[in-house]
Amino acid sequence: MPSDEASTKTETLTTLIVDDEPLAVERIQVICAEIPATRVVGTASDGAAALRLAEKLSPDLVLLDMTMPELDGLEVARKLAEHDTPPAVIFVTAHDHFAVEAFDLEAIDYVLKPVSADRLERAIERALKRSGAQDTEQRKSQSKWLEELWVPHRSELLRIAVDEVYRIDAERDYVRLHVGDPAEPPEASRTYLLLQTIAGLEERLDPDQFMRIHRSTILRRDTIRGLRHDGLGVWSVELQNGEALRIGRTYLSKVKAMAGR
Repeated sequence: MPSDEASTKTETLTTLIVDDEPLAVERIQVICAEIPATRVVGTASDGAAALRLAEKLSPDLVLLDMTMPELDGLEVARKLAEHDTPPAVIFVTAHDHFAVEAFDLEAIDYVLKPVSADRLERAIERALKRSGAQDTEQRKSQSKWLEELWVPHRSELLRIAVDEVYRIDAERDYVRLHVGDPAEPPEASRTYLLLQTIAGLEERLDPDQFMRIHRSTILRRDTIRGLRHDGLGVWSVELQNGEALRIGRTYLSKVKAMAGR
């Protein structure tokens, strides 16, 4: 039988709060005081101080602001990831456009300010589950490809499995994600805008799962039902839902190679 002390240790995450705004630190401290799964062991107002404290305190969890002078949250997270036993990281920020970069660093969650107690508690619950389900070696062996995306929706960010995305369209500096059943009509799918270029997102997607067919379009491979020659060297892909999308000349040879042509 484990002792009460061991049980408590397992269920509580020692937590470091990092934010350059004193009022933000105070608010997060107040919220954490009401969450049994956290025990705040320190606070820092800049990235350099955060790294020094993390080295001394070895926290289980870091609640990390994204935008700070000199050393920003992304750089702090990268350096924390180099630790032998890196802490879980939850970004707490007023900006939603760093979500893809944050996920690349295997952050647990990305909470938007102003922080609500319920939202932060849900994020901490994820951290607690992660600490119980995975050890350090398991985290290091995870795929290098994106498996989930955070997308802005109303006042928070939704976590969407990449497997649920069947089409991605470029819209200037954004991409539009089409989520749902690729066999259903397009109007039946849900769409979300993400501040990310299509080229940048393509680099993070598993090429065995996704294929770029046009400078403005990426498709999940299993949504493609067939290819169609429209004449004069123009080809289109036919999707499960009956849509036909033109293949860009730059991408034609790769798409045809997929079909063994």
